[in-house]
Amino acid sequence: MFGSRNFLFAKASAVSAQFKLFMWGENISGVLGLGDTNPRSSPVQVGALTDWATLSSNYHTLCTKGNGQLWTWGSNGTGRLGLGNLTNYSSPKQIGALTNWEKPAAGNNFSLCIKTDKTLWSWGTNGNGQLGSGNTNPRSSPVQVGSLTNWNKAISGYRSVLATDTDGKLFAWGKNDAGQLGLGDTTYRSSPVQVGALTNWATPALSAKHSLCVKTDGTLWAWGYNNNGQLGLGNTTSYSSPKQVGALTAWALPSTGYQAYSSLCTKTDGTLWSWGINNYGQLGLGNTTGYSSPKQVGALTNWATPALSFRSVHCTKTDGTLWSWGLNNYGQLGQNNTIRLSSPVQVGALTSWFQPSRGNANTAGCIQT
Repeated sequence: MFGSRNFLFAKASAVSAQFKLFMWGENISGVLGLGDTNPRSSPVQVGALTDWATLSSNYHTLCTKGNGQLWTWGSNGTGRLGLGNLTNYSSPKQIGALTNWEKPAAGNNFSLCIKTDKTLWSWGTNGNGQLGSGNTNPRSSPVQVGSLTNWNKAISGYRSVLATDTDGKLFAWGKNDAGQLGLGDTTYRSSPVQVGALTNWATPALSAKHSLCVKTDGTLWAWGYNNNGQLGLGNTTSYSSPKQVGALTAWALPSTGYQAYSSLCTKTDGTLWSWGINNYGQLGLGNTTGYSSPKQVGALTNWATPALSFRSVHCTKTDGTLWSWGLNNYGQLGQNNTIRLSSPVQVGALTSWFQPSRGNANTAGCIQT
């Protein structure tokens, strides 16, 4: 039943295996980790190591290793690298010496990471309270968010955060100008606040101004800014509280990215659906027409893990292939060119891709087995 999820979880559980890391696209401040600032239009391996585990990228990159170490590189003007300084790095640098890091999330100018003990840590700029520390003071080194030890998933947006705990509760904090926190208002929060009282939230996704979340019952919910129909509700009305997208109970993995006004989500049958703005073909529907309700991308039933950035998309399939479409001005589609695509095209011929990461507007990365 949960084909795409099972594929993702099986791969993710194999953190003791060996994985290579590849990145490509725009390379501002060395975000690709290749020791320079030159853009790449095809995937390039980051160093020679084969023990990378979990990747998250924005204008900076975070990546854990199989041994629980956390490494970072790229832009650091706000201390988002967590290295105790404001220096940019174009090659990977380890954050401290701990070996219990597990789930990183790179925001626009800040960072989050859950440890194996289920504590949540944050660092970087904090003008909108996105660090969840109860204030707006920046941090250039990791600081624990509260004292809870049951965090499950944390998703960073532009300057906002959504996070679930192991009890199925959903929390939000940070910038809230469009109601993207789902709290029924547009008030900013500097500490985690529970969204409603339900305990069946499962998989959140967060853009600059809108949010998605799949519940354990397979329903999909959306809220926030909706100027281009990115909430998938058949209209362009914005909402500051969660609204169900249709009546289906088969949704699996949602994705929306850096300042994106589009949305993607797989279903448990392996189909892929998209909606919202489509000016660069980022919906993958073979056109540039926008839609305010979900539309199926082709007819295939083997899509696994979508990653939507600003106006470009990468998605793996259950056969381990990687596909891309949308804006390609810096080669971020990995096709060895800068040609825009409005339908999915395979990236190379390999069948060992595992975990694509949404980057900033023009950067992409993926782990390969």
